[in-house]
Amino acid sequence: MVTIKKDFIPVSNDNRPGYAMAPAYITVHNTANTAKGADAKMHAKFVKNPNTSESWHFTVDDSVIYQHLPIDENGWHAGDGTNGTGNRKSIGIEICENADGDFEKATSNAQWLIRKLMKENNIPLNRVVPHKKWSGKECPRKLLDHWNSFLNGISSSDTPPKETSPSYPLPSGVIKLTSPYRKGTNILQLQKALAVLHFYPDKGAKNNGIDGVYGPKTANAVKRFQLMNGLTADGIYGPKTKAKLKSKLK
Repeated sequence: MVTIKKDFIPVSNDNRPGYAMAPAYITVHNTANTAKGADAKMHAKFVKNPNTSESWHFTVDDSVIYQHLPIDENGWHAGDGTNGTGNRKSIGIEICENADGDFEKATSNAQWLIRKLMKENNIPLNRVVPHKKWSGKECPRKLLDHWNSFLNGISSSDTPPKETSPSYPLPSGVIKLTSPYRKGTNILQLQKALAVLHFYPDKGAKNNGIDGVYGPKTANAVKRFQLMNGLTADGIYGPKTKAKLKSKLK
């Protein structure tokens, strides 16, 4: 399972206000720090610095989760003021985006953590919110464009993410939306590979939309995968998308 390391901010720090909190929301952030080494451990060190003004509850990277505050204490992370609901009633989670980390894996780890916190604190999915809700800031910047997809991933995160199997064949060539829609085994291969990485063609539909048809929903799943992995998000499967999928399936 994903290890959660408790490394609390000292009670003497100004960024540990110590107000009692009964969490009603979970607020998701991106660290916006792409420097190499800017992982959860580094952010744990940063938030414990007595000169740091902000604070939050958890930082998640691709291998570990650090907890900085007890969940029954508030932090200063939402940007909505001393008595704002975001600061006073929400658990703050930062997802690392360091250049030498795996952002997709960090996101999966965060989804697992959120699901765990929802169960433990009776927080419904509609109260898992982006930082933008409280302050208007474009955060979490790497998730806002596909927020609903991120929420859908939470519902499938009852267990910690596991290493994916390398035994998923991928089709060659270029596959894009056409009229009539393309069908065949190669489309099934692509859909299954996307589903393993939680980019479902149609989550909730029969077999999560894995039907061997390259329709708009499968093209959208490809587009979401591309967006999350630094590729041109055009919904067209080609050599670059294949290479990135292959690297994620190892």
